[in-house]
Amino acid sequence: MAKQSVALLGLGTMGSGMAANLLKAGFPLAVWNRSRAKAEAFAAQGARVAATPADAARGANVVVSMLADDAASRAVWLGADGALAAAEEGAVLVEASTVTPTWIAELEAAARARGLDFLDAPVTGSRAQAACGQLSFLVGGPSEALEEVRPVLEAMSKEILSLGPVGSGAKLKLINNFLCGVQVASLAEGIAWIERSGLDREQALAFLKSGAPGSPLLGNLSARMTSRDYAVNFLLKLMSKDLLYAGKAAAESGLELTTAANARMLFEQAVAQGYGDEDMSAVIEPVRAARKE
Repeated sequence: MAKQSVALLGLGTMGSGMAANLLKAGFPLAVWNRSRAKAEAFAAQGARVAATPADAARGANVVVSMLADDAASRAVWLGADGALAAAEEGAVLVEASTVTPTWIAELEAAARARGLDFLDAPVTGSRAQAACGQLSFLVGGPSEALEEVRPVLEAMSKEILSLGPVGSGAKLKLINNFLCGVQVASLAEGIAWIERSGLDREQALAFLKSGAPGSPLLGNLSARMTSRDYAVNFLLKLMSKDLLYAGKAAAESGLELTTAANARMLFEQAVAQGYGDEDMSAVIEPVRAARKE
């Protein structure tokens, strides 16, 4: 049986790994990226480099986007030369970006108006998981549509969770990133405190990592923070965005995320000081530099 033809829109930190795994699995792939040079890198591996999102979507059975935020997603799907208008009859559309449930509802309505199936399927994991096909997809939408695209998602993932109606994936992803962002911010403050306290930093961190506060995130990011290695696994400015989106989505459920607001303040300080395009672990640098009078 011939493999489905896939269009992938967005080749950033996550999209590049996803594209590589789709090609490795043998899926015919069209790629589009705002910066064409990133797309051209996949031509030698067999991908068709599309001039526009619409060009990528033409002829594709499955159209997947992996973009930065609501605005980028809207432009790629509904803007000039957008993918939605060009999508083939019977294609399944998959939004894998971390975006708001409000935008997901609007995009689903636009897809439905064209008679197309739509899934919201954001991913968890970072650069390393994307590169080795070990992402987790958090999927909202019809089970029939999910089964149709499952082979495509399996080529990029270790886990596919079917969560319920469209929008379920976006909600759980924002909850996930809210919890991660708050932990990263508190870890930054904790390490900065250790460094000023006179404690042996490595001994203190070894104790914390093996105790109740310990987690895979704490272990990985504490190493980056102490070595000051900010090669991007997850962009700092995107965590700031995710905390903003999480706060708005929670407010729609009548809940105020006070910890998200406080964590976002630290991330916004880091963005303002030029760390937005570094790994999110760089959020520690403004904390290290700050002095309370």
